Amino acid sequence: MTIVDMSSVNAFIPGRAELTAHQASMIEQRDRLLGPAYRLMYQKPLHFVRGEGVWLYDPDGRRYLDTYNNVVSLGHCHPDVVEAITKQVATLCTNTRYLHETILELADGLLSTVSGDLSHMMLTCSGSEANDLAYRIAKVRTGGTGIIITETAYHGITDTVSQFSPTLGEAVPLGAHVRTVKAPAAYRSGPNVADRFRRDVEAAIADLKRHGIKPAMLIVDSIFTSDGILPEEPGFLKGAVEAIRDAGGIFVADEVQPGFGRTGNHMWGFQRHGVDPDIVTLGKPMGNGQPIAGLLTRHDVVEKFGRSSRYFNTFAGNTVSCAAAVAVLQVIRRDKIMDNAREVGAYLLEKVSALRSRHECMGHVRGAGLFVAADINAEKAMQISSGALTASVVNAMRDDGVLISACGEDHNILKIRPPLIFTRDNVDHFVEVLDKALEASTR
Repeated sequence: MTIVDMSSVNAFIPGRAELTAHQASMIEQRDRLLGPAYRLMYQKPLHFVRGEGVWLYDPDGRRYLDTYNNVVSLGHCHPDVVEAITKQVATLCTNTRYLHETILELADGLLSTVSGDLSHMMLTCSGSEANDLAYRIAKVRTGGTGIIITETAYHGITDTVSQFSPTLGEAVPLGAHVRTVKAPAAYRSGPNVADRFRRDVEAAIADLKRHGIKPAMLIVDSIFTSDGILPEEPGFLKGAVEAIRDAGGIFVADEVQPGFGRTGNHMWGFQRHGVDPDIVTLGKPMGNGQPIAGLLTRHDVVEKFGRSSRYFNTFAGNTVSCAAAVAVLQVIRRDKIMDNAREVGAYLLEKVSALRSRHECMGHVRGAGLFVAADINAEKAMQISSGALTASVVNAMRDDGVLISACGEDHNILKIRPPLIFTRDNVDHFVEVLDKALEASTR
């Protein structure tokens, strides 16, 4: 029997949509062969057979505009990345215990995008593994175990990291060593975000200490994606970073979603705030879909861990994935991807914001580069929750050939996160479909 996931705004719920015989058969096989833990997206699940650029194609050749999947940061099947993977896999695929130039080229390229104090790269297979490794390093570095996160954060799915990923839901309990603070949302709570966030972090530190727990790290997604995408007031992280360091902990910037130029003006989201993290964690966008992720850190942060624990991960840093990541960096620089994220992102923000004059349910709209959020607020007279209305919009857009999702504690924030090669024409198409979905969902 298919498990129902009521916590996700765009989850497949059996019986809600008519399925073809082939779709029903595939779902039955998934349940039988993959077990009960997997989930499908959208009320009517999608079956894709091909991807190209910003488009995904179903078996009938219908194309869908992908404005959600940030893993393929440069778009589906980018030719430069495909060529790099193909060439390398036909030559050599091996691990980091052998000398090879590609991992060194990748490390040099990544470290050139950050301050000189961040001098070491360590590779993993996923962002979850990267955050798990960051916590291991933090514990050795500080002697503490306490973690501070935001209320609706998502940092990964390993046993350790799931304990500080509250967005996974109540069925995945937070660790006793974890404290949450409110995400810094100026449009909800008013000005002085920086002061408020610092005070909240200081209160969390005090509570950890009161319970005999030494702080190890403050970790945030630097654009607060799962909390609702909160790019406003660059610089507000400085006070909180000072607070955790004063308490003997370190600051970890989770760049899995805001990194690789997505915010437009900077390669990394934390650079918008003028802070220097102790560790920066990276995710699969660095390989455009290849399973490669990792972290950047300072020598003094990782030195003791390196002496006492060592680190090896058979697949992480393999030559094929490294070749893909090198190609991604080269394309970002050669094709001025950050400029595109900034310019097309500004156009996207303008066009989405303009819909507020046409639809009363559209609340606050905000963004940085090609990362835009729009609150959906149901009117009391509609007899529907904001989350349910958002689900209606998301699924109406899916039916009209545009893929999107949602985030936030109440699942009522449209999460607009297209590939970094998005164009103005793509924006116009997206906004046209969003406009229609909002109209249809509020009739």
